[in-house]
This record gives sequence, structure tokens and C-alpha cells, in this order.
Amino acid sequence: MKISNNWLKDFVKTELKTERIGEFLTDIGLEVEGIDKFESVKGSLEGIVVGKVLTCEKHPNADKLKKTTVDVGNGKVLNIVCGAPNVEAGQTVPVAVVGTKIYDKTGGFFEIKEAKIRSEVSQGMICAEDELGLSEDHGGIMVLDETKYEVGKNFADYFELTNDEVFEIGLTPNRTDAMSHYGVARDLHAYLSTNQLKSQFNKVASEALNSEGSHDFKLEIEDAELCPRYIGAVIEGVKVAESPSWLKDRLKAIGLSPINNVVDITNYILHGYGQPLHAFDADKIADKKVKVGVVKAGTKFTTLDGVERTLNGSEIMIKDGKDNPMCIAGVFGGQNSGVSETTKTVFLESAYFNPIAVRKGAKAHGLNTDASFRFERGVDPNLTRTAITHAIKLIQEITEGKLVGELLEEYPKKIEDNYVILRFSKIEQILGTKIHREKVKEILKALEIQVLNEIPNGFEISVPAYRADVTREIDVIEEILRIYGYNKIDAPQKISFTPVKLSANDQDELENTWARNLQSLGFNEVMNNSLTSVKDETDAVKLLNPLSNDLAFMRKSLLEGLLQNTVYNINRKNQDIKFFEFGKIYHKRDKYEERKQLAILISGRDVAENWLQPKSAVSFYNLKAYVKVLLERLAINYKEVALSDERFSDALVYEADGKALVRIGKVAPALLKDFDIDQDCFYAEIELEFAQELRAKNELKFKDIPKFNKIRRDLALLIDKNVNYEDLYQIAKKNKSPFIKSINLFDVYEGKNLPEGKKSYAMSFELLNEEKTLEEKEITEVMDSLIKSFQKEFNAELRS
Repeated sequence: MKISNNWLKDFVKTELKTERIGEFLTDIGLEVEGIDKFESVKGSLEGIVVGKVLTCEKHPNADKLKKTTVDVGNGKVLNIVCGAPNVEAGQTVPVAVVGTKIYDKTGGFFEIKEAKIRSEVSQGMICAEDELGLSEDHGGIMVLDETKYEVGKNFADYFELTNDEVFEIGLTPNRTDAMSHYGVARDLHAYLSTNQLKSQFNKVASEALNSEGSHDFKLEIEDAELCPRYIGAVIEGVKVAESPSWLKDRLKAIGLSPINNVVDITNYILHGYGQPLHAFDADKIADKKVKVGVVKAGTKFTTLDGVERTLNGSEIMIKDGKDNPMCIAGVFGGQNSGVSETTKTVFLESAYFNPIAVRKGAKAHGLNTDASFRFERGVDPNLTRTAITHAIKLIQEITEGKLVGELLEEYPKKIEDNYVILRFSKIEQILGTKIHREKVKEILKALEIQVLNEIPNGFEISVPAYRADVTREIDVIEEILRIYGYNKIDAPQKISFTPVKLSANDQDELENTWARNLQSLGFNEVMNNSLTSVKDETDAVKLLNPLSNDLAFMRKSLLEGLLQNTVYNINRKNQDIKFFEFGKIYHKRDKYEERKQLAILISGRDVAENWLQPKSAVSFYNLKAYVKVLLERLAINYKEVALSDERFSDALVYEADGKALVRIGKVAPALLKDFDIDQDCFYAEIELEFAQELRAKNELKFKDIPKFNKIRRDLALLIDKNVNYEDLYQIAKKNKSPFIKSINLFDVYEGKNLPEGKKSYAMSFELLNEEKTLEEKEITEVMDSLIKSFQKEFNAELRS
């Protein structure tokens, strides 16, 4: 946001230099990112003097050049070679003397130097209007009226030139109160006045208006929720023309292009006071009636930029008496109702529109205007009348228009200020220091926050409605700190804290532990946008007002984001991928669902290429091992079940208590093709909330290292090919023996010397009695019970 220093001084008088003002604005949260100079005429005509052409003759060595002698005052006569066709002896002209800088349209310049042109000395330049930046005219040199211009005088003395310094403020979106020169001045004065720095604030009030006659215009608000306040004025006899120089310079200084005097005045009020206005050609309003409401979905409407837009029926619209749309309220005007050179009567609008409705309308049509930017965040509802009266006064002065009749106004329910209780103990707790209560009261008064009542530990206060972002006690404390000064709060030299024992119910602790585990295994964490596009909209959560079609839905899975990360890295020659992400996914089924997951994706090589192991592509089993490392932290029982999921070509689901805990699989080739990935990818997703729920049920206890050794026994089982290791593992886990500590599959054989349809699994079992050394009889009993279970359930046979 650009703020003109000259404009700022209309509202706050101070003797501070511009750089110092910039420092104070930054201190109070209006960060000044830069200060630029503005000149209504580039170079401010410095070095340009009034001269008189004494002689003019043809250049001896060039047909299109002339030799002149020019008197520039104080008896000094310059020899100047000039190429203008209209230069003649006796003319009074502007002259750029040696050392003067002549600027072009882009801001570049060249310096006038004494030089020889075709062997003739030239000691300056007689200037045209465009060379001085006064107009676009380059038909010849500028010839002055000798009765008005005195030879030898500085040419700039005859012009009201504007020199200004412009602050570039990086305004945060919540500070709607500071989206104008008046708002910035109010904030600056609050800081200066409470810090004993001299300043004078000119608080604005409604202008007293003189109206003539009456008008036949009527106003109808169809929905007070959409438009809580609306004021309209009818001004006749308007002469639409170019704005005066001072008004054009104000707008140019902040980067706006002047259009005509009426439109420029509305822009001046918007950037001066923060209240958007809109001017209609009153003669184009059917039945002389202005209505505020909505129109049917599908209605066509052409905006000022010439674009025909299809309305969706939710936009706040300004309509005429026949329900013809004239303006998307608070966003953009219509092409057929705007002010033009032929306009004689203006209907001027000042209103407070519902911020949410304005934002929806603006986003639906991809529009972002100065007006919508302010209305979306909430303008000051109590400034509506003040702003329109100031605008009417300017229109009367500049366009010679006359206000007709009374102002039309609808304000059925006043927008109240915010009531807040402010406690001194809370201020001290947040700031870590004490501020005298009289100082607090002084700051509140400077911020126009009214103290309603003093209570034992604080104040009951009323926050003005224009501070839409100050609704809570903590917001008020932040305002006090801004004006009191962040730099006055000393950082403590000693920080004390009490270590807190993390609970098994703390999901953050689980996430941090898993993140550290994965990082130690060579993984990198990524964070992707929750907004995305989807091919299949089934169960998808769609945004009401998406920023774009590519960001119209909440993501249904974390996989697509990780695949985008993968292809981005592959395209940059980083083919070895180990990514993980903590994030939420969203679905709309019987109700809206929101779940947090940990997603893991691997691709490429597991370890870097080397002479000993040149090829080591990751596999499904690598990912399965990583997942198992994480699940060991939960100390829970789960089982593997085959999974059918269109995202995977081969997949498993780990179930616990009958619910899916982990889905793990090889990404389907069709999905990889969509992302233009030509190497295998393996993906797993863990349901975080469910994992935390299972974890919280387990009471983990620490045990001493056993004094006795484990005993290992192996079994070679001949089983049917359709039996999985997981089936054997689950049967072994159900064995009643307390001595079985670990189960492992260490060999699989399918080949010769085996009956058809059979395979061989070699499993190891580690047994331990923590109280004594196991006897062979006890070991035999455990192994026999395992063999019987395998025989009963799977018709397994022992191989010798």
C-alpha cells in the first residue's frame, strides 16, 4: 500500500522528517518497506531558465539545423544549435543550460553538455513541452508569452510543482483500519501523542451540505443482512472533465491513473478515508429507483472492463427500478451505468456491504479491486456519511454540480462497537512487565477505544466498529503493546521452565518420535498444500469460493502430493526418493470427515551406488520394514490382510481391532503414468488418530535385561502354496506359552523334490523364561504345541 507524505500531513501535523516517520510507522506494525520520491514533473524543471532568442540563422553544415544566440539573463548569451522547425529570433523560450538533466518517459535521463554539433558550439538546449514532461507535444519548441515570463527567471517558478515522498507499507490483511491515509495518520498520532512527540490530528467529521430543490429518486434495500447501511446522493449540473492538477498529483503519487474529475474524487475519498464510493450516471437509472439485492443466477452483466460475466445469483447487486444490474456491489461497476463525458447528473453511493458476501462475489469472478479489498475486510460503518459528504463537497467545487434534495439513507440497525473486559493482570502476564494504568488509559484514548467503566482489576471498554480485528482481550493487549512500543519491553536475561513429562496420550510426541525415526533412516519431510484438483469428485470436499480450478478441492489422499514431489525431484536428477508427510485428508460421505495420516513414499535406490553394491532398488519389503520400525513403538497386535485399492497394483492393509491402521502397496502404473514417473514407487499411509488411540491403551513398562539366555529352535514346515507366512505367524502368536519371545521366517523354498502345490517355510522361535534356565522338557512342550497348531490349521508337515 502506498501512502503519500503530503497527503498524510492533511490529517496529522508533525515536525518529524520523513525517514523518522517511516521508523515510527514500522514500530507500530505498519512496516515501511521503502520510501520513494514523487515529482509531478520529473526533475522538477531544475536547470530550466527563461531565455530570449536574439538571433537565428541557418546552420552552415546542416540543412535541418539552426544556429541561435539566446539571452538567459544576467548578460549571459548562449550559442545553441536547435533542430526545431519553429524557432525564430525574438521568441521567449525555456532553455536547459549545461548540467541540466532531461528525463524521458521511463525515468531515464541525459545531461546537457557543451558540445560541437557539425563543428558549431552548442551551450544548451531550447526545449519542447514533451522534453520537459509538461505534455506529449513534440511539434516544436515551447514558445512563451513574453508578457508573463521574465528572461533569466527559473522556469519552475511559473508552475505549481508537486514534490512528494511516498511510503510503501507492507500492510497485514487484518489492518483494515489502516487502509487509508486517514487511518495511517490516526495510528501515527496515537503513537506520537503517547510518547511525548508533538503532533496534531485533524479528526474528520461530516460536512454541512447545502441542497437545492428535490429529486424523485427512491432507494430500496431488499436484504439488510447483505447491505446494513446505504447512502445515496443526487448531484445535478455536473461537468465531467479533467481533474485539477493537485487531485491528479495526489493519485499519481500512489500509483493511480487519473480518469475524470468525478471518478478521481471517488478514488481520492477511498484512499484518503478508506471508504469506497461509486458514481452512477443518474440518467441511466430506470424509474429513478436504486435497489440493493440479488438477481437470478445466469443473468449476464458487462463490467467496466468490457467483460461480460455470468452472475451466480449470490452477488450483492445494485439494480435500477426494472431490476437491471448496474454494479456488483463493493466490487466492480457496470459498463452501461458508469460516469462518462456526457454525464450531467450523478447518483453517488456510499455504503457498508456484508464482507463475506462481497468476498464471495469478488472471488467468483476473479476480481480484486481497491473497493473489494476493503469491503471484504470490513470498512468503518460510521464513516459512510462523513465520506459521502466530503465527496459531495469536492464534486460541487470541482465539477460545479449542485446537490439536489435530501440524501437517501437506509440504516435500520446500527452496527455496535465491541464490548471487551481488559484486565491489568492479563496485560502483565502477556507483556512480562507492568504498565501504569493511567498510561494504559492514555493509549486506549489515543486509539479511540472508550473506557466505559473502571473495575478493580481493569477496564470495561468499547472498541470502535472500524477495528474489525480487535474483538478479544488479547487483541486489545496487542494494540496497547503496539503503541507503547515493542522496543520498551526488555527481554528477560534468565528463562525458567519446568520439564513436563510427555504422556502416552500426547499425539504430538508420537509424531515427533516417528519423524525422528524416519529422518534417522534417511527420509526427508515434505509439506504440501491441502487444496488441490481431483479427477473423481466422488466424496470430495469442494470449496465454495476456490482461488482457482487447480485449488478447488480439499485433498482426498496424501499420495498425489508426494508423487508431485517425486517427479519434481526426478526431473532434477534426484531419483532416489525417501519422503514422508504428516497431513490431513478430507471426505464428504454421510458427514464431513477429516483424518490425519502419516504418508511414506520411497522410490529409486535404497542406498547410494557403490562398488560393493552397485544396484539396490527399493522394494515393497523395504517399505514394509520401515513401517514395522514405526509400529514397534506402539506395542500393539495387528494382522495383514490383502487390500484392493485402485491406487495400488499390489497392496496390504494392517488391521487392528477390526479397523485399518496401515495401507501399504506398490503404486499403480496408471497413476505413475499420470505423473510422468517411469520408476517404481512404494507408498504407505498410517492413520495417526487410530495409532494414537491404540498407543494410549497400552501401559508400557520398563523391564530389566533378563539374566538368562534365550533358546532358539527351528521348524521346517511343508505347507500348501496358498498359505501365507502371516497366517502361520498369527497362529504362533496365539500360543498360550509365555516363553515365546520372537518369531521369524528365515527361509522359503519352492522347487524340486517338493510335492506339487507345496512350499517349504523355515521358521525360528526364540524362547525365554525370565525366572530360570529353560529345561529341555519345557522347550519340547512348546515346540510340540506349535507343531500341533500348524498341523491342525494348515495340514502342515515337518521336513527332516
